Amino acid sequence: MSKFSKPAVAAVVCALVALAVSACGSSSPSTTGVTVNGLKQYGPGLTAPTTGSGSKISGGTVYFSEAADSPPNYIFPMYAPQYCGINNIDELNFLLYRPLYWYGNDYKPTVDYNYSIGKAPAVSNGGKTYTISLNTYKWSDGETVNADDLVFWMNMLEASPATEWCGSVPGLFPFNVASYKAVNPTTFQITMKKAYNPTWMLYNELSQITPLPLAWDRTSLSQPVPTTFAGSIGSTVTGAGKVYNFLNTEGAELNTWGGPLWTVVDGPWKVQSTTSTGQVTFVPNAAYSGSPKASISKFVELPFTSDTAIFNEMKSGGPSALTVSALPAQDVPQVSSVEAEGYTDNKAASYSVNFFPLNYENPTIGHVFRQAYFRQAFQHLVDQPGWISAYLHGTAVPTYGPVPNAPPSPIVSAGSGGNPFPFSISAAKTLLTDNGWKVVPGGTDTCIKPGNGAGECGAGVKAGQAISFNLDYASGIEVLNQEMQNLQSNASQVGIKLNLTEHSFDTVYSTAVHCTSNEPKCDWTAENWGAGWIYGPDYLPTGEDLFGTGSVANYSNYSDPTEDADIAATETDPQSEFASAMAAFVKYTEDQLPVVFGPTSIGTFGASAGTIISNKLGGYEANALGWLTPEQWYLTK
Repeated sequence: MSKFSKPAVAAVVCALVALAVSACGSSSPSTTGVTVNGLKQYGPGLTAPTTGSGSKISGGTVYFSEAADSPPNYIFPMYAPQYCGINNIDELNFLLYRPLYWYGNDYKPTVDYNYSIGKAPAVSNGGKTYTISLNTYKWSDGETVNADDLVFWMNMLEASPATEWCGSVPGLFPFNVASYKAVNPTTFQITMKKAYNPTWMLYNELSQITPLPLAWDRTSLSQPVPTTFAGSIGSTVTGAGKVYNFLNTEGAELNTWGGPLWTVVDGPWKVQSTTSTGQVTFVPNAAYSGSPKASISKFVELPFTSDTAIFNEMKSGGPSALTVSALPAQDVPQVSSVEAEGYTDNKAASYSVNFFPLNYENPTIGHVFRQAYFRQAFQHLVDQPGWISAYLHGTAVPTYGPVPNAPPSPIVSAGSGGNPFPFSISAAKTLLTDNGWKVVPGGTDTCIKPGNGAGECGAGVKAGQAISFNLDYASGIEVLNQEMQNLQSNASQVGIKLNLTEHSFDTVYSTAVHCTSNEPKCDWTAENWGAGWIYGPDYLPTGEDLFGTGSVANYSNYSDPTEDADIAATETDPQSEFASAMAAFVKYTEDQLPVVFGPTSIGTFGASAGTIISNKLGGYEANALGWLTPEQWYLTK
């Protein structure tokens, strides 16, 4: 990762090298490599697999650490925003149910057709129609993965779940779809209402489709499985909505994951068992038709209540010794002691940015959050360089906007043009006093100049309004606790009163929901789950998911017509204009700060300082999006 020293007006440099959809496929690992922020972005464990420390053996169990207090809790791949976390997607769903297209192999945030169910789409009809031929995959019950399975997904998405799906953006998928159909069993065709940039379509629309098996086309466990899709419940949009209601309920029932419903898979793994504490044990899907087939006999994800417990387990080396684990940032100074136990510190980054949302729709403080000057003042209180040095031990980079700096992308390369709102208590104070606030260091600020004119507090902010709100963050993460304590102290110096609380990752993440001020669920103010956003189910960082008006994953409930227009340009402009459209989008987002940006940690799995890999493990290669591929791994002795 790198920080550009160019003037802020430069903002971002974007280059689109994929001139056609077919150019975005899997590519060979880098031989020359690059270095970002002093860290190699190539070599074993990154662009080449590890080889292990001995001879390859067949079988054995690999143990993987779940993030602190964050076990998987939802298995159905049409996940709502409250389930849209790496614990459910990367570390559960994708092991079992393959999406239409696979991304992130070769340590690049790009599509890999060799690992995908869908072949490169053919574009016709003036850029509106995409025809997709399918590779040969089978479900574990013997059914062939076919075009009807994609129609089943689309029917379900067209039903009420479309507004609940994690990837839902008003006016986009599936609302921008004119028609879709199974041309034949191995060919699916989808036509859009207008033409889009074909690379954007591949990465941010077609990327959302996951085939669904005929075995799920029912509304109860007692109902017989249909023998054909024609005439089944899910063959209509209305019927598919009823199927969704059933699957959505069952998906949160952990005790059913090893049962007959969820063990119909097309991926290389199936769930063998779960525990009430969050342990999930996977075994190979013997009927997996993709490649490679699993070498290890079990893959076990272990739950932990804190990141301290994770590190202690790495050092203990007991019967369930961790094979792959995130490295907690506070333990970086002790990493040599773990390496002495037979581990390697893998410094692969995930294609992510770190931020947390403020709720613009909160009925008490939301009008304050809507003021750009307040967000800029608050960003001035985030001491990114200080946190990186004191708490993260240099294993993170500052984040100023929506495009990741690492790992390298052959589609969009970006670097911020400097920090527009660097850490400065005095600058934060000036912004508040210049906009109508009585600043009370150590106390609580109040608005003394209500109104929407120059030098006033802004639209909707009433006289006497106080700046006091709750900031809730994920428990069990020592570094996050240190950062939030420091932010509370910095805020106090300019009269912003932060009340800190801690809850589990799942609670924090599910509380930060898209909502309106009249809904009871909209009483939250600020939620920090500590891991920001790894891009998905949209993998091109064009912003519609996170910052588009009304988007389900727009947790801050931010709405800005200029932002919407800038985002739309990245979606529809021709390839020749994509770079300039991205630059405008990134510059505006950096200036307006729809969310609070913080340092982005390296580490493939969540907000970690790296990934600890056992020297006994071969075949490990970091996925740029943190997707797990234990079917490629093997143990050595």
